[in-house]
Amino acid sequence: MLSPESTAVVQATAGVVAEHAEEITKRFYPHMFAAHPELLRVFNKANQAIGEQPKALAASVVAYAVNLIDPDAPDFTPIMQRIAHKHVSLGIKSYEYTIVGHHLMWAIGDVLGDAVTPEIAAAWDEVYWLFACQLIAEEGKLYALGGTDPEHPWRRYSVVERSDETEESFSLVIKPVEGDLPEHRTGQYVAVAVDLPGGERQPRQYTISGVPGREAFRLTIKRVHGGDDVPDGQVSNWLADNAVVGTVLDVSQPAGDVILDDSEDPLVLVSAGIGITPMAAILEDLSQRQPHRSVRVFHADRSHGTQALYTSMRGQAEAMHDVVGQFWYEEDAENAPTIHPARAGLMDLTDAEIPSGAKVFMCGPLPFMQAARKALLAKGVPAEHIRYEVFGPDLWAQNPDAA
Repeated sequence: MLSPESTAVVQATAGVVAEHAEEITKRFYPHMFAAHPELLRVFNKANQAIGEQPKALAASVVAYAVNLIDPDAPDFTPIMQRIAHKHVSLGIKSYEYTIVGHHLMWAIGDVLGDAVTPEIAAAWDEVYWLFACQLIAEEGKLYALGGTDPEHPWRRYSVVERSDETEESFSLVIKPVEGDLPEHRTGQYVAVAVDLPGGERQPRQYTISGVPGREAFRLTIKRVHGGDDVPDGQVSNWLADNAVVGTVLDVSQPAGDVILDDSEDPLVLVSAGIGITPMAAILEDLSQRQPHRSVRVFHADRSHGTQALYTSMRGQAEAMHDVVGQFWYEEDAENAPTIHPARAGLMDLTDAEIPSGAKVFMCGPLPFMQAARKALLAKGVPAEHIRYEVFGPDLWAQNPDAA
C-alpha cells in the first residue's frame, strides 16, 4: 500500500506524469541501454524501434499508479500477472529491477525538470518499488513452479522435425536435449533466444501450437518481413534460414496466462494470420481430451494459401462432435477448399452463431481483436468471457475498450 504522504503527491501529479509518460519511457530506454548494453540481449529491438515497448511500459506504470490511488480503478492483478509471465519467458532477474528503477527515475527528472521536487521523486520511487516488488514476487513464484533457476533460465532444445506450413510460415518440433518435456498449459508460449551475426542475442516468444506425441513442443513461426519503418524480424528470419533438424536452441520455460480451462463451456476461437497458433493448440488438446465440447472457429487470413495449420486443424475438428469453422480471406475466397464456403474480405461476426455461455479466445493484430471484441459484446458476450493473447508488448491491457 502506498504511504499517505506519497498517495497525496501521486494524486496531485499523476496527470502530469501520465501526460509525459511516453516521452519519459522513450528517454529511459536509450539511457539504460547506454549504461547497460547487456540488457539489449533481453529486450526486443523491433519493439523498441517501432515504439511499442515504451508505450507499453508507460501505460503499465500509469495504470498501476492509478490503481494505488483510486479505489474504483479496475483490478490491476490480471495485468500484473501477464507482465510477470512475459518477464519469466525472457529470463528477467530480480536485481535488474534496481537498474530499471534507477534509469526510470532519471528519465522522469530529465523530462519534467525542476518540477520534480524531492517529495515528488520519493513518491514516484515508492510507486515504482511497490510495482517492482509485486512483479518480483509473482515472477519468483512462476520460476519456482516451473522448476527454473532464474540465474539460468534457458534450457537447450533440439529441433527434431521441421515442416513448411505456407510460403511464409513453418513449424519446428523441438525436444529437450536432456530430461523430460516440462509441464505446460494449453495456450502458453515459450521464448526462443538466438545468437545473431555480429554478436547480438535476441529472444522472441512463440506459441506452443502443439505437443506431438506429448514428448515435444511444436512452434509455428511466421517469417516477419519489415516495411516502412518496421524492420525485418531478426529471430524469425534467422530461424527460417538456419533452424534445421539437429539445431540446438535456447528455450525458456512455458509461460502465458491465456490458457484453456477444463470446463464444459462452449468455446469460440477468433484469430487472424499467425494468431491461429494458440487456436491450433486448443483444438489439438480438445480433440484428445474433450471431443464432445462445442467449438466455433472463426479465422481471417490473406488467403487460404497463407493460412498455417489448416490441414491438422481440420483433421482434429473432424474427430470432434460439434466444431463449426468459418473463414474469411482477402484473396481468392471463392476457390478456397474449406468445408464451409469461405467469405471474401475482412472478418465480420455480425451473423456469427455464438453458443450461449461461450468462452472466447482471441489472437491476432490489435485492431482486429478490438473490432472482434466490439462485435462480440454487441452480440451479448460478457466482457469477462473474452480472453486475448497479443504477440509483443500488450498495448491494450490498460484500456481494452478503446477502439
